[in-house]
Amino acid sequence: MIVAKGITKRIGSKEILRGIDLHIKPGQFVTVLGPNGAGKTSLLKILSLLVNPTEGELLIGGQKVEDNLVELRKNIGVISHNSFLYDRLTAYENLKFYGEMYGVDNLKERAFEVIEEVGLQYAMSDPVGTFSRGMQQRLSIARSIIHNPKVLFLDEPYTGLDQHAIGILNNVLAQLNKNGRTIFMITHNYEQGLELSDRILIVYKGKITYQEETTSLGPARFKQIYLEQVGGGH
Repeated sequence: MIVAKGITKRIGSKEILRGIDLHIKPGQFVTVLGPNGAGKTSLLKILSLLVNPTEGELLIGGQKVEDNLVELRKNIGVISHNSFLYDRLTAYENLKFYGEMYGVDNLKERAFEVIEEVGLQYAMSDPVGTFSRGMQQRLSIARSIIHNPKVLFLDEPYTGLDQHAIGILNNVLAQLNKNGRTIFMITHNYEQGLELSDRILIVYKGKITYQEETTSLGPARFKQIYLEQVGGGH
């Protein structure tokens, strides 16, 4: 689904990413961990077509990004720290707004489908400003999949969530992955990453320093590996 070859990102004289090579299969759930400033978010922004790399080649679904940028963006959903939701609008009105922006067919039916996927059908007519942080995060996922993308990118989705909201979010992500979506998630919570994903990566100083299938790892073992990789990084 995603193939990155020699991805480098420089801002002025600072090298943020240093020759990233990555291959993500269709339907795979990949979790990325690393200390602050390691380059994780820069990598996500490049893979999700929000910014361009300084050097390197990126293919999504076998297509070169530079040749198919507009079309490929239709296959991508992004969830970041900002929910990009409008507090004064209802959940449905938010989804309608983004659905119209993407030109979604049968929009009303599709809005009800995605709101059910994230378990918020009971709040469809409520203003988003009345939602808890966990509810907003789930609606943000509904927003990001309204156009039925094949790949979903998440940057620290657990920020500000209590344990109950984390459990609900995990169920939503697991179901989305079960339904065939490829998921790329950045988090500091390695236990959630191990529980949900097929594969886990460590990014440190702009490079992928470790990657492994999660079936062969437990939390204690991964914590040891993480500390070995990043030392005192947080």
